[in-house]
Amino acid sequence: MSTQNDAQLVKQLGQFRQDFLDEIGKVIIGQQNILDHFLIALICKGHTLLVGVPGLAKTLLIKSMAELLDLKFSRIQFTPDLMPSDITGTEVIEEDHATGKRGFRFFRGPVFGNIILADEINRTPPKTQSALLQAMQEHNVTAGGETYTLDEPFFVLATQNPIEQEGTYPLPEAQLDRFMFNIKIDYPSRDEEVEIVQTTTSGSEAALKSIISKDQLLTFQELVRRVPVAENVVEYAVDLVRKTRSKAKDSPDFIQNWIDWGAGPRASQYLILGAKGRAILDGRPTPDISDVNALALPVLRHRLITNFNAEAEGVSVDDIILKLLG
Repeated sequence: MSTQNDAQLVKQLGQFRQDFLDEIGKVIIGQQNILDHFLIALICKGHTLLVGVPGLAKTLLIKSMAELLDLKFSRIQFTPDLMPSDITGTEVIEEDHATGKRGFRFFRGPVFGNIILADEINRTPPKTQSALLQAMQEHNVTAGGETYTLDEPFFVLATQNPIEQEGTYPLPEAQLDRFMFNIKIDYPSRDEEVEIVQTTTSGSEAALKSIISKDQLLTFQELVRRVPVAENVVEYAVDLVRKTRSKAKDSPDFIQNWIDWGAGPRASQYLILGAKGRAILDGRPTPDISDVNALALPVLRHRLITNFNAEAEGVSVDDIILKLLG
């Protein structure tokens, strides 16, 4: 990233980050870490899964983010009776009044947008959840034998209530792996909760203004790919991911004891891509090992499958990742 133009873009990206935090701060109190992860995913073309109990403003956060970006926003409310065609679109028989001939016409579903809010994605059966798979991975949709390309940029921002709650379906591993980040949203601090209650129970509503165009965002996404990474940082990320695999020779004993399946190569890719995004959002020309460590939890937590031993000993995936980093 030696060109003067790229250095100027990094400066603009820093300004975008500040504008984003200032503007979204009008409606979202606190949650700085989560907002940073959202920004990283945004410039890295990564899909994000936001997990938390009801009432923590998951949906509001994503809707507010969409308002700040000059992009087409679609919301899909996942319910047990939702069908795949309700997401991708459906073919309808239409008659040509001039000729009297009938033919099929494809009506595009809500997946044809730039930012897709998949609200409560675990409320619908796997058959319908999988309708998003092709769109998330290949950025196109196949229906009625035709393949339709989705408009760029394309993000799926999904919310999920914890699996233990009634009437939910666990997401298939293949779909979980498509998400760059799995972000856990926790309860606000006492001071934040006081501010939330004061703000939301008054009559005033903050109006958010758009702060970035589609073309600017696409330029920032291209910039991330040009960020150089030292070989030792790439090797560190790959070694970290390889150590999560219980069958690997150099994996620690506790991994072999607690993990059934470790993370695949996509985790290494997202660790490095996320580290690049984190570095340039901070105004740094290249990432280091601390960037990889900072993103290990959101990148790895949905890619490790624990076994009965971990469950019996009350060990969570987050505990295992933190132990691995330690």
